[in-house]
Amino acid sequence: MHISKPLLTYVKAHTLMQKHSSSTNKMVFMTEDEIFDKLVIWNNPFRKIKELVNFSELAEPLRELYSDLGNSGFDVEKGLKALVVQMWEDYSDREMESAVRENIGIRWFCGFGLTDETPDHTYFCKLRKRIGAKRMADMFNKVNEIMKGYGLFGNVFTFIDASAIVSKTHLWEERDRAIREGAETLNNANVEKYAADKEARWGAKSKSKIWFGYKRHESVDMRYGLINKVAVTPANVPDNYLLESLLPRQGMVFLDKLYDCKNADMRIAWGGCYAGTIRKNNNKAKNRDLDRWRSGVRMPFEGVFSKQRKRARYRGRVKVFMQCVLEALCHNLKKAVTILPQPSMIPITA
Repeated sequence: MHISKPLLTYVKAHTLMQKHSSSTNKMVFMTEDEIFDKLVIWNNPFRKIKELVNFSELAEPLRELYSDLGNSGFDVEKGLKALVVQMWEDYSDREMESAVRENIGIRWFCGFGLTDETPDHTYFCKLRKRIGAKRMADMFNKVNEIMKGYGLFGNVFTFIDASAIVSKTHLWEERDRAIREGAETLNNANVEKYAADKEARWGAKSKSKIWFGYKRHESVDMRYGLINKVAVTPANVPDNYLLESLLPRQGMVFLDKLYDCKNADMRIAWGGCYAGTIRKNNNKAKNRDLDRWRSGVRMPFEGVFSKQRKRARYRGRVKVFMQCVLEALCHNLKKAVTILPQPSMIPITA
């Protein structure tokens, strides 16, 4: 029987495709650390963070929040690392549950073994509530002290500004309810009776920029753009009201026109700093050349405010403050990962 050449070629190729490999799989004799070292790439940012920050020391004050009685739960150090990852990647609680279970790099960074049980989404909400705003702020300050040891803060020029955090985009249902109950309109005087977020208020930067929610007030060191201090207020609180709590100990403070008032100038002078405020057009002391220079100096750092998340993840000023502190902590860690070299890092000492 004669077989055509094209058909013969097809039969040979098909036979090769169906042929089973006779090689045997190699048995893996590796420790869990060696497996993680193989699977987690060398330039994973969380590798550098583990070198930079001692999370065991950060978590030590939190251990007193737990009792030795009853069933043992997840170690608080693992939970703290998970909260950092959650804000770093902007995960919801449910997304974080999946990430720590399925992502090898995140599982390794948080301290879970390959086969360890990982927390569900309810754990992260309970952990944030247990830690609280005060302890979260203390950890942020401790991480900043580490950053100062690496020379990432200059303490010469500081940029202070406020940005919007939106709690809810519209309140039409709340407005209709207020009108039905006899109110002329829904405003900051009565909104707490109708809105789900009782502490949020309307704020405005201009006639066209109006939002319902909060203000994030931050002090940014202008050496590398790291955030030094954080505060949160309802959106209707004027920017300069928290200026005194955000001031550095020395140097020039750069501010926009909303801070151009005698009250702000006096607070800056009392704090031992020099005002680099851009003056309003109707200010008799306005120097346009000087203001142009000030705008140019602070311009590279305006992205610290403009690129931050604009939505509130939670309700209530305290919870929003915790969100902002965690976001600031992650911002500073991302800067450190970019600036500092990859090998073991030696702090800069005076």
